[in-house]
Amino acid sequence: MNKTFKAFIINENKQAKISRIKISDLMEGNVLVKVHYTSFNYKDGLAILNKAPIIKRYPMIPGVDFSGEVVQSSHKKFKKGDKVICNGWGIGEKHFGGFAEYARVNGDWLINLPKSFSLEESMIIGAAGYTASLCVLELVKKVKRSFKGEIIVTGASGGVGCIAVNLLSNLNYKVVALSNKDNDFLKKIGAYKIIKRNDFICKKNPLSKQKWIAAIDTVGGDILSTILSETCYDGIVVSTGLAKSAELNTTVYPFILRNVTLAGIDCVYASISKRQKAWKFLENYLDKTILKKIKTKGDFTKLRILSNQILKGKIKGRTIIKI
Repeated sequence: MNKTFKAFIINENKQAKISRIKISDLMEGNVLVKVHYTSFNYKDGLAILNKAPIIKRYPMIPGVDFSGEVVQSSHKKFKKGDKVICNGWGIGEKHFGGFAEYARVNGDWLINLPKSFSLEESMIIGAAGYTASLCVLELVKKVKRSFKGEIIVTGASGGVGCIAVNLLSNLNYKVVALSNKDNDFLKKIGAYKIIKRNDFICKKNPLSKQKWIAAIDTVGGDILSTILSETCYDGIVVSTGLAKSAELNTTVYPFILRNVTLAGIDCVYASISKRQKAWKFLENYLDKTILKKIKTKGDFTKLRILSNQILKGKIKGRTIIKI
């Protein structure tokens, strides 16, 4: 099988273009997948525009996730025709990723497509939605549904944020969405209240008035440090992004005086059992009717444009690439 196919490749000079390559040009792996869909994520924008050291080797096909159908397999868990998802594991960073018509990967990185979702729906959810599920699962370990109070989600219009808002709302939490984007969009997906970014006052106080029983933060920086100072006794702040800043200036006071937990979420190297649990949680609690509301479409020719837009905060919801 030595047919040629299209792939979006970043070369050694960090220049990106659409090229035709052969199956034999793909990196090692025991499962070959015909890619049907991939999603466009903040990390992909950073990689394509070389705004952070995301890519670890060149040339590289970016794209941190994909869904598709198995074409060839020597892995014991997968056979030809199986529908599969791949999120993380370094694809698009150090192993060729999803922005291509074919991907060859280690079968240990794949999970079977959940029965409740189509290949397209799985990528509307994508790495961002799977990450949101991991965040909510971590949050509910400490904050029971019977707890009264508000949960704030930052970057609420983005990929992780919007799905986290919907999951929390469907669990009957009162969700406050922090975003500069469409109020109607956020209310439709489950937000109880919206705070505009410009109206959110960042503080340097080690402790401030208790406001939030929990938080999911995707932006970092002074917004995260402020939320930590405002989190209620025995609350939790789940951190999974740096859209504003990777720096965090805080004190120990929220942790030793209010018993606040700061929990980090990594989606790239999470275990298979965690992944399966996260996708099952999405099957059980995500409102599938919102997927069309949060979906926008893109293609290979628009990846640089999409990269500029996502880094400027001009994309809401989830962008999928149909291969």
